Amino acid sequence: MTSASASDIEAILRGSHANPFAVLGPHDGEVRVFAPQASAVAVLHDGQRTPLERVHPEGFFAGPFEGHQYQLEMSSGERTWAAEDPYRFGLVLGEMDEYLIAEGRHRQLYEKLGAHPITHEGVKGVAFAVWAPNARRVSVVGDFNAWDGRRHPMRRRLGPGLWELFIPGLTVGELYKYEIISAHGERMPLKADPVGFAHEQSPGTASVISGLPDHPWGDRDWMETRAARQDRTAPISIYEVHLGSWRRGAEGGILDYEAIADLLVPYVTDMGFTHVEFLPVSEHPFTGSWGYQPIGLFAPTSRYGSAEAFARLVDRLHAAGIGVIIDWVPAHFPTDAHGLGRFDGTALYEHADPRQGFHQDWNTLIYNFGRREVANFLQASALYWLDRFHIDALRVDAVASMLYLDYSRKPGEWIPNQFGGNENLEAIDFLRNVNCRVCADYPGAITIAEESTAFPKVSRPVDDGGLGFGFKWNMGWMHDTLGYFRRDPIHRRHHQNDLTFGLVYAWSEDFVLPLSHDEVVHGKGSLIRQMAGDRWQKFANLRAYFAFMWTHPGKKLLFMGGEFAQDREWNHDQSLDWHLLDDPLHAGMQALVRDLNRLYRDRPALHRLDCDPGGFEWIDASDADQSVLVYLRKSDNGAPPAVIVCNLTPQVHHGYRIGLPQPGGWREILNTDDAAYGGSGVGNPGPLSADNIPWHGRQASLALTLPPLAVVVLVPA
Repeated sequence: MTSASASDIEAILRGSHANPFAVLGPHDGEVRVFAPQASAVAVLHDGQRTPLERVHPEGFFAGPFEGHQYQLEMSSGERTWAAEDPYRFGLVLGEMDEYLIAEGRHRQLYEKLGAHPITHEGVKGVAFAVWAPNARRVSVVGDFNAWDGRRHPMRRRLGPGLWELFIPGLTVGELYKYEIISAHGERMPLKADPVGFAHEQSPGTASVISGLPDHPWGDRDWMETRAARQDRTAPISIYEVHLGSWRRGAEGGILDYEAIADLLVPYVTDMGFTHVEFLPVSEHPFTGSWGYQPIGLFAPTSRYGSAEAFARLVDRLHAAGIGVIIDWVPAHFPTDAHGLGRFDGTALYEHADPRQGFHQDWNTLIYNFGRREVANFLQASALYWLDRFHIDALRVDAVASMLYLDYSRKPGEWIPNQFGGNENLEAIDFLRNVNCRVCADYPGAITIAEESTAFPKVSRPVDDGGLGFGFKWNMGWMHDTLGYFRRDPIHRRHHQNDLTFGLVYAWSEDFVLPLSHDEVVHGKGSLIRQMAGDRWQKFANLRAYFAFMWTHPGKKLLFMGGEFAQDREWNHDQSLDWHLLDDPLHAGMQALVRDLNRLYRDRPALHRLDCDPGGFEWIDASDADQSVLVYLRKSDNGAPPAVIVCNLTPQVHHGYRIGLPQPGGWREILNTDDAAYGGSGVGNPGPLSADNIPWHGRQASLALTLPPLAVVVLVPA
C-alpha cells in the first residue's frame, strides 16, 4: 500500500490535483508513479530492481525506496522500457527569476519561460515553464504522453503564478501544448506556448520544442556601424517585403529562407536600398492576415524554414550592408482557441471588458498594457528579436489604436482614462518603456511607429515628453500626395496644396515617407493603376511621384513590386509579376528607382538634413496654374546643394526660368523623362550656366526646358 491519501490518488487519476509534486515522486521512503500506459513499474538503482505495487487499476503505483536517484522500468505486455521520473527532479526556475517575473522586470523572459532543452541534475530533457496564475492545474501534453493531461501535470510556483516541469528524455522536434484547468474546473482548449520558439503550420496548432536559436553571427562590422547607418542624418531607403509572395518557386511553390536569401540579398543590393522591412515574421495561424494577427511572438514563422534559417537570412543581409526591419505587432492578437485569449480561464493577457479588450475593426483582442506581467511579456518579445536575430529596427504596427481608448469606437463603446480623457495612459507608458529599453540595451537599434494621427512627439525622446520612437510613418504625406497623383492633371492646379502641405509639419517628427502594402490592397489597385491618364501618362506620373518622394525630406519606404510598376493589385498568394520587366516601361521604372536610391545615398543634400528644416527651401511653390514646384535641398557638411524642379502636367515648358542659390555652372543629374526610363527624352543635356538675372528672390537664375510629367534634379557643375 501507500501513504498517499485516497483523495490525493483520486485527484491524480482524474488530472485535477493542483500540486502533483506533493503526491508523485519520492516521498517518506516510498516512490509513487502515475503511469496509465504501463501494466507494471519497478524502481532501478545501483543494479537493483524494486517492483512497485499497482495501488490503483488505472495506473497508480507505489513502493518502498529511499533516495532521489533512480530510474523507472515500465512494462506493457511484452514491451519493457526504461524511463526517468519527472517528479524526482528539483526546481528549474530560480528565485530571482520568480521575483523579476512577478515584478514585470524580467528582460530575458524568453530564457526562462517556454520549452528549453537542458541538462538538469545530470539528465537531458526539456524544461517547460508558463505563466497561468488563475489555473487550478496546468499540464504539458504531446505525442510523448498521448496528449493525456493527467500524465505530466506541472509544479506550481507560488507568487507570480508560474508553472514549471522538467520532462527528461524529450528532444527537439516534439509537438506540445498546455492543458489548463481553470479555477472553476473548466478544461480550456489546448493552448500553444505563449513563449514558444516554433509552432506547427495550419491546420496544426501545436508548439514545437526547439529551444532558443543560437546562430554563430558573422556581422560584427555591421553591428559596429549600425548606429551611424540608422541615424536621422543617414540615407535610409526601405524595401518592404512579404516573404511569401516576393518571389515563388517552380509551379508557384513558396521559397524557404535560404532560397529567398539567394535572390533577395543581391537584388536589394543592386537596387540600392539600405534596408529591407519584412511584414510580420512572427508565427501566425492565418496566412491571409499577412502576419498581423500573430500567435507566436517569439517564433519566426516556419512557413519558410527554421529560426536558424531566418537568422542566416539576417546575417547575409548584414554582410551585404543591408539593415533588417521587422513589423512587430503588440496592438492586438487573434481570438484563435489555441492562442492567448482567456488563457487560464480568465482574461489574462486581454482586458475582460470588450470596451477595452476587443478590436471591432479586426475582431481581435487587445493586450492589457497596464498589467505588468503582460507588459513584460510584450517587451521581452521586442528585445528577443533584437537579441537573438540581430534585428535592426522594429516597425510597430497600429500605434494609433494603442494610444486612443476611443479608437474606431462610438460614444458609449469605450471607457475613459482616470482623468476622463481618451488617451490610453497604460499603452503610452508601455511604448515609452519599450523604446527606452531598446535604446539602452541594443545600441543602434531603433523603433518606427505606424501612427496615423497627430499625437504629439511620437519620435521625440521620452525625457522630452515624447514616446521615444526613432521615426514615424508620415501617413498624412502619403494620403495627400497619392491623392494628388490620382487626379487628372487638368485639375491639379486646384490641389497644389496636397504636395506642399507636408512641408508645414515635415519636422514636427522624424518621418519615414511610406508607400506601403496598405496602398496596393483591398481594391485600391497597384500604384501604377492609381496614377492618372493613359498608359504612358501613368508611367510618367509614377516616375515623377517617386522622384518627388526621393527628393522630399524624410526617409523612404516602398512596397515590393512598386519599383517596377507591378500592374495588378498585390495578392499574398502569388508571386510578383517579374515577367513585366520584359516590357521597357516596367524595366525603365526599375532603373529609375535604382538611380534614385543611388542619388539619395550619394548626395548628402538629399539625406543629411532629412529631419531638419535647414535642409529644405522652397524656391517657388506658387505656380499652381502650371503645376510646377521648385525647391532646394541642402546639407550641413559643405556638400553641394540640389535643386529639384517638378512639372506635373503633360505639357512641355520651354524657357521656364527658376531662381538658383548660386551663379555659375549647373548640370542635370536626373530626369524622370529620360528615354532610359521610358520617357520622351525631353530635358537639358550638357552644361548649364546660370544667368545674373534675379528670379524667385535670388540673384541668379536659369531658363530650363521642363519635360512633361517629370522631375529633374540639378546640381552645381
